[in-house]
Amino acid sequence: MAVGGLAMTSVDVALADEPREQGAPDDLLDEIERRGCLYFFEMADPLTGMVRDRAVPGQPYAPGASSIAATGFGLSALAVADRRGYLDHEMARARVRRTLEFLCEGAEHEHGFYYHFLDSSTGKRIWKSEASSVDTAWLLCGVLHSKAYWQDQRIEKLASMLLDQADWRWMLNGGELLSHGWVPESGFLPYRWDAYCELLAMYLLALSSPRHAIPASCWSAFKRPMRDFQGIFFIDSNAPLFVHQYSHAWFDFRNRQDEYADYFHNSQRATQAHRLYCMASAKEYPWYGPDMWGVTASDSPHGYRARGSFSHPPDGTLVPCAAGGSIAFLPQICGTVLQNMKDQYGDHVWCRYGFRDAFQPQTGWYGPDVIGIDLGIMVLMTENMRSSSVWNAIMSTPEAKWGMAAAGLHAI
Repeated sequence: MAVGGLAMTSVDVALADEPREQGAPDDLLDEIERRGCLYFFEMADPLTGMVRDRAVPGQPYAPGASSIAATGFGLSALAVADRRGYLDHEMARARVRRTLEFLCEGAEHEHGFYYHFLDSSTGKRIWKSEASSVDTAWLLCGVLHSKAYWQDQRIEKLASMLLDQADWRWMLNGGELLSHGWVPESGFLPYRWDAYCELLAMYLLALSSPRHAIPASCWSAFKRPMRDFQGIFFIDSNAPLFVHQYSHAWFDFRNRQDEYADYFHNSQRATQAHRLYCMASAKEYPWYGPDMWGVTASDSPHGYRARGSFSHPPDGTLVPCAAGGSIAFLPQICGTVLQNMKDQYGDHVWCRYGFRDAFQPQTGWYGPDVIGIDLGIMVLMTENMRSSSVWNAIMSTPEAKWGMAAAGLHAI
């Protein structure tokens, strides 16, 4: 039997039979969402809406480095917070308006692509960061969600302006594959989005752009390398687990496939393989096991690391957003991990904004920070698992329909 263009294996049958019951109680899931949404309200500049890249729980907001990707997650978190009643409706809507107005009028960008890191109070480029194609994509996913959710003419107008101004054809830089970005000092970066990773949503946005759409052939131009890990066969570019999660935070790939794959099913496989990968290190790190696993790009005792790929062995760190970001794929397996982390490590890992970014039980290291994008992926994927509300909002838009059609993603 074929699934997503790939032969179905015994592992796939097990995936199909994996119970859809959530592995964590609803009160924990609700707290993950509520506390994560609180971060995106409290750690955004009240005048610009730009969200801090990271923060130390317990310390008040102060201007600093804002991540344009975290700002996109934050726009979606405001919709989730409104839907769930975590924030006052008018307060949340006013913050969305303010954020979109500042993006249109105050934040630095190039051809509609925003710099990866900006000063949260001024919107000015910092750290010589690039005008980033993929980080702008996460911003625009939040913008598209805002446009669909709020039923507010001002928000719809501002969101449309932001979606229209991103010049995706310019970002192709004369090729078939999108560039990673552009810097004023030297122009386009020498890297392209040429192999499967977190790029699905970015290409869908580029295909559906009202004024700057890229050719449909670009969807077929990036490589889709295959991996076989302990009998699990899936598309993977030897990258951390988050690359299988981010596009799915907004676009609903369930029961859809193109000529290459069923990408939702592919992410289920990737999560299962990642779980087995961590379990294989249990002799060295005995806290790893079938119900306690998870490594991805995150903080670690040795600084920020993009671990979780099969060529970068774990160092014993546990990262809650690895399981939290995959909870919509495998609710029982991933939810059980989150419940166990909270039960076993308690206040060491649980804080005002939910789970701290990462921890290493052997050394007693518990990351002091939370990171916006890591909280964001947990908020959105938990919400999608519980209600599909982010998916439903995005998929109701003409942009999502155009992008899916151009990519050849059809219902199965």
